[in-house]
Amino acid sequence: MRISTLTASCLLVVAAVNLPAQKGQRRAPARARAAITAIEQGTGLASQGRPSQPGNPLPGITPAEFELFTTGRDDFLEVEDAGEGLGPAFNGLGCAQCHGTPAIGGISPVAETRAGYVDENGEFHVLGGDTLYHLFSLPNQECQPTIPPEANVIARRVPIPLFGAGLVEAISDETIVALEDPEDADGDGISGRAGWIEDVETGEMRVGRFGWKSQHATLLVFGADAYRNEMGITNDLFRNEVGAGIDPETLALCDPTPDPEDGIEPLTGLRGIDAFEGFMKFLAPIEREAPTSEASIGETIFAQIGCASCHVPVLMTASDRNPVFDTRPVPLYSDLLLHDVGTGDGIEQEAAEANEIRTPALWGLRFRRPLLHDGSAATPGDAIARHRNEAQGVVERYNSLSAQDQAALLVFLDSL
Repeated sequence: MRISTLTASCLLVVAAVNLPAQKGQRRAPARARAAITAIEQGTGLASQGRPSQPGNPLPGITPAEFELFTTGRDDFLEVEDAGEGLGPAFNGLGCAQCHGTPAIGGISPVAETRAGYVDENGEFHVLGGDTLYHLFSLPNQECQPTIPPEANVIARRVPIPLFGAGLVEAISDETIVALEDPEDADGDGISGRAGWIEDVETGEMRVGRFGWKSQHATLLVFGADAYRNEMGITNDLFRNEVGAGIDPETLALCDPTPDPEDGIEPLTGLRGIDAFEGFMKFLAPIEREAPTSEASIGETIFAQIGCASCHVPVLMTASDRNPVFDTRPVPLYSDLLLHDVGTGDGIEQEAAEANEIRTPALWGLRFRRPLLHDGSAATPGDAIARHRNEAQGVVERYNSLSAQDQAALLVFLDSL
């Protein structure tokens, strides 16, 4: 069954599920200065004139790639039901419920909930086998995860937009690792590190770049994880149902559909996870607006006070036989590293420590509200004010700016 509006699918959720209980000024590092020079020389992806509409495919893809894009977009819009493997514990009926604004592949106010326990020694512990506590369940409360009373860390995570995700995937591990400075050797207060994870598909160690905790390195695994975790639909990469605190036997009673529930679609020859990968891979980034003089001033200030140390303006993709991804500049404003900037959620996950968060990309920021991993910041100014620890020096320099320079910086951010 397919529904053409997100409103209708949200109504279906209410009808179909049970609700749960509930340091001194320094110049920007050389890597950031070089990236800004690249933008000034016109190597960014932003077009001259009016940006294209969010949700478009990458320019230059082939007809076959466009078919993969549209097939995947259709699957993003699909509303799942129990007969297709939905549940037993889940957060939404389809991808578009969490990735729908300003276009399919974007964001929504829906937030997942994670929880755990930190002991008197400061060590983090997973309760009930998982940190994820789903919002909904089928068919009854027996398979509804509930946060145990001993949990003393409870976190919310809002969706991350997927625009330009294929370009992010095409950035090499080596490019990301080259930005690492875990011991702060350059003395700028920033000590980001790459999140090395085991890729579920290949078993190889890779640098994560997708998810708030850099928990996945590829779009195939990222989508497959969401299919199972957010909708409860098991697949070839994640074959077991999850429900924190619920034993496997009870889960099986609540969801008799044989695993894996994601199969090959006869008309396309693709699994659902393949279709999701195709859409995300060829989804274009949101282009920056043509910069005004004030935004250009703000961009310079952004670099001068050190924001670009983590929010690196441009990374390059690796060499690729596909010209769409071959050595392309990616103006995402992120180093794709893990940092402790005081906005972490307290949840350990994969390579990320409890207070580490992968640097969020800022491209498309003007379409994204609320901000930060938990949606606690209403504006970019609010988000800046929340930064601490590694970012303390940056915040202090921001606070020392004149009101005019602060305003110019915010104008720049709202042009992204």
